Amino acid sequence: MARKINRLNARRLATVTKCGRHADGGGLYLSISPNGGRRWVFLFRWHGKPTEIGLGSARDVPLARARELAAAARAKLAQRINPKDAVRRPLEGATFGECADRVIEAMRPAWRSAKHAQQWVTSLRDYAAALRRLPVDKIATDDVVSVLKPIWNTKSVTASRLRGRIERVLDAAKAMSGPPPAPKGSIKRTGLLG
Repeated sequence: MARKINRLNARRLATVTKCGRHADGGGLYLSISPNGGRRWVFLFRWHGKPTEIGLGSARDVPLARARELAAAARAKLAQRINPKDAVRRPLEGATFGECADRVIEAMRPAWRSAKHAQQWVTSLRDYAAALRRLPVDKIATDDVVSVLKPIWNTKSVTASRLRGRIERVLDAAKAMSGPPPAPKGSIKRTGLLG
């Protein structure tokens, strides 16, 4: 008996709120975290090991697109190519804001409180606003310092957390496409921020 695919529909997506994974079929799932975050994931086995690929936020990726991405991943599997490796593509042209949003969505299921998630969103949206529109592969240490310097002495805890969050986004970009111009630790080592 063949497995049913395309189980989900727009009405079901709008009404489902239960935490966990909700199958659409063919390895595609809507994953709902305890804090209400909704994202698409593709589950498969690679050399017997269960593996998951995030396909994006359900807010940003419509069901039809999630199905296309899952179909592409299944096609890679049929060619004996690990879809997870195929997803690792250069982020050429991607902005810091796009990368920050990806990192937040990837980390959201692990966060235990909605407040923690909101702090990440707010700090990377408001305090790092000047970075959001820049291509991630063009961000230099001076760009990051210019964002941190205005709040470093007045909001030192926020500035320190923001620095760590920015470095986390740059690390994610590095994992996808090679080293960014502002490598981890370079912001701290400048000495410009105390």
